[in-house]
Amino acid sequence: MPPASPSARIPHSRSAALLHILGVPGASAHRQRDEQTQVLDSLDIEGRPQDTRVVVAMSGGVDSSVTAALLKAQGYDVVGVTLQLYDHGAAVHRTGACCAGQDIYDARAVAERIGIPHYVLDYEDRFKEAVIDRFAESYVAGETPVPCVECNQAIKFRDLLATARELGARVLATGHYVASRALPGGGRALHCARDAERDQSYFLFATTRQQLEHLRFPLGDMTKAQTRELARGFGLPVAEKHDSQDICFVPSGRYSEVIERLKPGAAEPGDIVDGAGRVLGHHPGIIHFTVGQRRGLGIAAGRPLYVVRLDAAARRVVVGPREALRTSRIRLRDVNWLGEGSIDRALCAGWHEVFVKVRSTRPPQAAWLSRGADGIEVDLVDSEVGVSPGQACVFYDAAAGQARVLGGGFIRSAVAAAREPALEARAVAGAP
Repeated sequence: MPPASPSARIPHSRSAALLHILGVPGASAHRQRDEQTQVLDSLDIEGRPQDTRVVVAMSGGVDSSVTAALLKAQGYDVVGVTLQLYDHGAAVHRTGACCAGQDIYDARAVAERIGIPHYVLDYEDRFKEAVIDRFAESYVAGETPVPCVECNQAIKFRDLLATARELGARVLATGHYVASRALPGGGRALHCARDAERDQSYFLFATTRQQLEHLRFPLGDMTKAQTRELARGFGLPVAEKHDSQDICFVPSGRYSEVIERLKPGAAEPGDIVDGAGRVLGHHPGIIHFTVGQRRGLGIAAGRPLYVVRLDAAARRVVVGPREALRTSRIRLRDVNWLGEGSIDRALCAGWHEVFVKVRSTRPPQAAWLSRGADGIEVDLVDSEVGVSPGQACVFYDAAAGQARVLGGGFIRSAVAAAREPALEARAVAGAP
């Protein structure tokens, strides 16, 4: 595919002024790049920006579009790549869904506007195998999967990164709100974004050290307001586009419909029971429930009841009072360590103090990391509510600010803070 028309490129003076006004790193380098012969540029890559090829993953949204425009304005040799991940169908015209057909057109329009070559790669088969099928299998097993983690891990930061290298790129840049910092002794560290409300570090914990060497996140030290302002200043057609909010391959927002289509017969009926095993009702399939759910249980009780756990083997939905949702210990699988040294070294004293997130929207809380009989375990200083197998548990070195991401893992199982079946049964019956 030939590069976009040079006539669509952003004027040098205008882009430099935008970078300077917003205080974007690299603004001075951009204005002086013609006089430089060898610099450590704004992406921490040795060499001149015009001699540095960067592939930008362009989803068609405002964040990745600004990333591409920003790097182009700073003088980099930018190539835009958009992934076609699934048969978008009904999602094409749905507001708020990412990766829909319209996004490909939006990404192409942005590429033409800023004057960079743009390619669309068909990753549909790999995406189905690595993300969609695993999502379905996890749900059928009674878990609450996080497909965005799988997508970043298996598609964007593995397959797309390899493609970027094949295209001669030094790095792959994305529009994620997360920061990357060079370490004094070599290598790079992953940090939370400056804009805490937009921070996406939870979804990137599985990024490996080797991948971090070749990834850059230009928006990590910017706020969303600054990103929108840049989009307007660059004249991007997506400047006012709404952010994606849903899982891209679930256009209806109803997960059970996707599971039933992918796994016919997966919605097997079963019993709804309390903590003591007493049958309270029946359900059409555990794929219709998640841990922590309160509405839609279809049973009457004297007090509010919540889904406490899902027993896929027995096809049982276990319910109880809110206090039964509290978890004190979490057992993990597929742990990725990004802290100093190895995880074994970090645990040489038997434990390691960290702060953890068990959901992307919750703040980190203090915890102890240790190695149990079956792998890495997390003991929470204060119990957490609604922890579900399949979710991610992400480690940080601080509870606030641009904390360093120390890694994380997927939740294999959770241990209740206090499991008292008799108490749960009494609460279900409405007894004081």
